Amino acid sequence: MPLADEAPVDALRPRVHVETVRRLERATGALGTAAIAAMDERLPWFRNMSAENRSWLGLVAQAGIAAFLDWIRHPERNRPALTEVFGTAPRELARAVSLQHAVEMVRVIIDVVEVQVDDLAVPGGEAELREAVLTYAREIAFSAAQVYARTAEARGAWDARLEALVVDSLVRGETEDSLHSWASALNWSSSPVVVVAGTISDEDMAGGAEPHIDEIRTQARRARLDLLAGVQGNRLILVLGGSDDPIAAAERFAGRFGPGPVIAGPLVRDLRAASVSARAALSALRAAPAWPEAPRPAGADDLLPERALDGDPEARAALISDIYEPLAGGGHALLDTLTTYLEQGSSLEATARLLFVHTNTVRYRLRRVAELTDYQPSSGRDGFTLWVAIALGRLAARRSEATHRRMD
Repeated sequence: MPLADEAPVDALRPRVHVETVRRLERATGALGTAAIAAMDERLPWFRNMSAENRSWLGLVAQAGIAAFLDWIRHPERNRPALTEVFGTAPRELARAVSLQHAVEMVRVIIDVVEVQVDDLAVPGGEAELREAVLTYAREIAFSAAQVYARTAEARGAWDARLEALVVDSLVRGETEDSLHSWASALNWSSSPVVVVAGTISDEDMAGGAEPHIDEIRTQARRARLDLLAGVQGNRLILVLGGSDDPIAAAERFAGRFGPGPVIAGPLVRDLRAASVSARAALSALRAAPAWPEAPRPAGADDLLPERALDGDPEARAALISDIYEPLAGGGHALLDTLTTYLEQGSSLEATARLLFVHTNTVRYRLRRVAELTDYQPSSGRDGFTLWVAIALGRLAARRSEATHRRMD
């Protein structure tokens, strides 16, 4: 009875005849060349690859044949040492060659060897060489799957860290050139871009955020949208690329957020400008408790007055430039009519009496307000926005006048 660490006697028998091994050794170079020629003839994707990648795959093909020869030389090995085959090429090649393509390549290489079995084997040894080829083909296919699984796992972990870094940079408002290179590493090329922000539920946090984000990634792929996602504290932040409608894009993922508001930032041209969208979305998320009835999702610009009252300088500047200044440019009558109308509870008659004008004049001026600002004074929500903009504009004008007086 053999000792526990000894190989069984059958395992020490040569897999193929010694003379067959010698013939294989002499034919190794020719087999490698034939394998590359067969790949070029039978695999269109191989023909279309860059010269560098074709060269790497040529080395993989030759390494595969060399590993087969090494395996049949050593009958004590139950499994081929196949890590050398795919370890020949750089990890980056896995991005250019899919697992399906790798299996096709292995099939071509094995076919090249199998076709020449009758010439390579000694007379009477054809069956054992053919059996060895089939066993090796099965093992190398398993090896390919393992290599791709490890590569995908490592790349997934790296991509997740890089994705979190990009989201964190956008939240902090960083727009340096490194952001562009990070996006390239993540194969991000989509535009336009919108940032969507909300909370993540305690249940999703308890199970770890990554499985929840993986589900969101799957949903984004189905919707043909690019996605970067990150969790910061109790906030879930999504960067979506490829949709020209921020609210529609946010609606697709609103159910993935926890309770509370979901905010879509403004649309921006590309990932470099996404910090603008992120800043607006997070500002609106902080200010959202002031508008409990806000739709879900809501646009960041829908909460401009709440953001301004919460101290957001960009919201204040937008209200002044987009609302107050056009109204002030339209003359005092517009501002006086609008403020009187709002103070009188949106009553046309009361406004007309106080201004000593006809109600039709009031209607005309209010229409001009809507044309200049895209806000309807008769709408309660729009009226509130207009009122806040006027108050901010008047305060800014007074500060400007005071500054000019001091300078004079």
